[in-house]
Amino acid sequence: MQERGEPGRALMRLAAAQEDVVTREQALGLDLSRHTLARLVTQGRWQRLAPGLYVTHNATVSWPSLAWAGVLLGGEDARLGGSAAAYAQKLVDEAPDPVHVFVPHDVILRRRPHWVFVRERPGARSARTTGSPPRTLLADTVLDLCESASARTIEDLVTRAAQRRLVTPQQVLRALSGRGRHTRRVLLTELLADVDVGAESPLELRYLRDVERPHGLPPGARQRPSADRPALRDVLYEAYAFIVELDGRKGHEGEGKFRDMRRDNAALLARLSTVRYGFGDVAGSPCDVAWEVAQLLGQRGWPGPFVPCRRCPSSSWR
Repeated sequence: MQERGEPGRALMRLAAAQEDVVTREQALGLDLSRHTLARLVTQGRWQRLAPGLYVTHNATVSWPSLAWAGVLLGGEDARLGGSAAAYAQKLVDEAPDPVHVFVPHDVILRRRPHWVFVRERPGARSARTTGSPPRTLLADTVLDLCESASARTIEDLVTRAAQRRLVTPQQVLRALSGRGRHTRRVLLTELLADVDVGAESPLELRYLRDVERPHGLPPGARQRPSADRPALRDVLYEAYAFIVELDGRKGHEGEGKFRDMRRDNAALLARLSTVRYGFGDVAGSPCDVAWEVAQLLGQRGWPGPFVPCRRCPSSSWR
């Protein structure tokens, strides 16, 4: 076959599908000669990322290109895992370096500057993949990140996945039940149950666990988004026409303040009373918040009783 002086269309289409990354085998298989491949690198038109691996431009190599490169280096059945899968799936916002690539257990690859290759135990997680480049299913990604994380980090991951509508608590629970072992099984099972009833932020979890439940308050409704109800309520006590809005550390400045105002105005029009608590209130004084909510609910017909928890000062409640 006649030597090609330039990469052909088929090769460049493949490169575009792989974020501008191709292997030597792919290039030669699509009619690029060894001489032309070497010339493209020598002239600075292509870059050599690793032995037998090239990026088809001379600009800065992007994270998606590194992700594809890692999967190609890993070979057949390789896929993104851990923080790399989480970033590709929009579960985390910071691109990880190095990129973690899961490979079959019988594949042994040394670590390289931008890639770590993790050997998967058969059956440790679903063999199914999703996305391009291939990656673990999102439920498995959540479980993998939670395996060695702190309780606070696990709260953040689980609630963020729910907030962003990436995966449901039930999907994560099913994946968890399929794992023979997980060091955070008990905590995850409890958290996922709470998120499943609508607590979709760490602050909402704290309110549910530290304010509402231990003090005997009636269970509030955690609203889900719907086409006919754009003004979501953090906690709605519908029988008492009462709303608790929980203002986290972010999202309540600037435009966020106007969203809060519009939501409060809509509540007034619906004859609903609203109180707001911040992170410092719920995290720092959950018993005080519970007592105040109990009094406000009592004014609206809740019969009680308020139940002091084990952390409540014994002389504070009458």
